[in-house]
Parts: sequence; C-alpha cells; structure tokens
Amino acid sequence: MKRLFFIVIAVALLWSGYWIIGASGVKSGLTAWFDARRAEGWVAEYDDLAVQGYPNRFDATWTNMTLADPDTGIAWTLPRFQLLALSYQPNHVIAAWPSEMQVATPLDKLDITSDRLRASLRLNPGTALELERMVLEGHDIAFSGADTGSLEELHLAAERTGEASYRLGLDGRNLSPPAPLLQAWLGNQALPETLQMARLDATVVFDRPWDITALEDSRPQPVGIDLTNMRAEWGVMELQAKGRVEIDARGRPSGKVSLQAVHWQDLLEIARASGALTDSAAAATRTVLDLAAKSAGNPNSIDVELTFEDGLTYIGFVPIGPAPYIYLQ
Repeated sequence: MKRLFFIVIAVALLWSGYWIIGASGVKSGLTAWFDARRAEGWVAEYDDLAVQGYPNRFDATWTNMTLADPDTGIAWTLPRFQLLALSYQPNHVIAAWPSEMQVATPLDKLDITSDRLRASLRLNPGTALELERMVLEGHDIAFSGADTGSLEELHLAAERTGEASYRLGLDGRNLSPPAPLLQAWLGNQALPETLQMARLDATVVFDRPWDITALEDSRPQPVGIDLTNMRAEWGVMELQAKGRVEIDARGRPSGKVSLQAVHWQDLLEIARASGALTDSAAAATRTVLDLAAKSAGNPNSIDVELTFEDGLTYIGFVPIGPAPYIYLQ
C-alpha cells in the first residue's frame, strides 16, 4: 500500500510538472504570436492573458483583446476570448467567442451579439497548424451598425479531404438580411424579410492548405468547387444548384452548374433590381427561361444549366451577364 501511495504521488508530481511546463509554453507561444503581429504593423493588444485548466486542460483566456489587420482593414474587439484544449490532446482546440463583440471593416463597424458562438478545430500537430477539421456553431446571432440583420442558427463544418481540398457543409436558418440590402434586392416586391433556410454541400480545392498563415498573411484562394448541392428557401421561392467549376487567378469561374428554381421570376427580378443583371440582360434571360419553363410544363419552375466562361454567364448560347467573382479577402 505504501509503495502504491508513493507511485501515485510520483505520477501526480510528474503530471503537474508536465502541466506547468506545457502551460508556460502555451502562454509564451501566444505572447510571441501577438508580439510578431505588432512587429508587422497590426494592432494586437489585450489587458490580460491567463492560462488555466489544471490538470487536464490548457485554457487560454484573453480579456479586452483587440486585433486589427492593416492589410484588410478588418478589426476585432472582444471583451473576452478563449482557446480551450485538452492538455493530452493540444491539437484539438475549442474557440469560444463572447456574447458581445465588435467587428470593424472598411465599410462599417458592427456590434455583434450571439447566444452561443463556438468552433471546434482539429489541427495538424506540426508548426504550420494545418486545419484538418472544423465545426462552427452559432445561435441567435445579430449584428447592428449602419444596418442590422440576424441569423437564428448557423452550422458550418469543414473536413480536409486532400492536400488543399476541404469538404464544406453549411446550414443556416432564418436569415434576416439588412433592410437596405432587402430594399435594393426586392424593391416593392412582397417577399418575406427572412430567408428560411440555406444549405450547402461542396468540396473546395484551394491553392494551399488552410493553416496559421491564413490569419497571419493572406487567405488561401479557391481554385475549384465541386458543388454537390446548394439549396435555399425564401418565401415561395426555392432554389437548388449543383455542378463543378474551376477558378482562375483572377477569381473567374469556368464550368457548368445545373440550376432548379421554383418561382424563378422573383429570383430574376431580384437579380435585376440588385444590379447583378442589366435590364436588357434580365429581359433576354426572362425570354429564355420562360421558354424553358413552358416546354417543361410548369411556367413557375425551371431546370436549366448555367455555363461560366471568359467572365460571362450563359444559358445555352445566350449570355445573361457577368460571372460571379470568387475571391477571399
């Protein structure tokens, strides 16, 4: 019994020593990261950084943290932010945002509130901290600034499937875009202010893996998208799309996407009112889609194929406007 007692004490002392050394290393590494950002011209400040969680966790907690990237003009101000990790599995990290924070962009300054905003990340143990898997969840998210908007539920998942490819899943519920944006989209159309549902299942190939440099330097850029399914419901409108596109260095897609839409006339009017289509392009598109819908037997439903080529979008041989620009800032 005495021998067992001393063994338990020895193991506890060894584990305590491991935790103390590990916690010190975590704090030193995080402090060095902030120092490096300041050396690059960032605003990277906080009032306090504490590492707690003995004996099984390394929980880093910042108070009154501000991060501002001069290259993008994006700044975060958080009264509290946490990175939580098991001491025996430090490459599995939980990021926890506060219920209130501020985000500033070159266009606006937003106050963001949420009931719960968390992300679970599994990282490659190497120094680059390449992302292997991520799950982000948020509830009752609202933002206010020059405009206001809200999102009842957000679920975003990413899993690495290759050197620089990731399968992405998105599920958003009850999205209320800012009123000026709705007005620009809808004009006087009698559509609901809330997008009931948006879902995405896609595999995206980037020009390099997502790792720590995505925060420190620049974001990896998509070079190919395999769209398994995209679906949205907004009032009486229903939209589904699938297909595959390649993306060049200028962010221009090339490829084909199959599009199914119910009450497509409203969708077309939104594209015209928002400026995505000119009046003449919208009129030409309406003629083509009207013929396609009537030939299929349902004038309110379409099933067409969009082709993206040389910066333009085509239905068949008819150009209907510019192709979307796909680039991450």
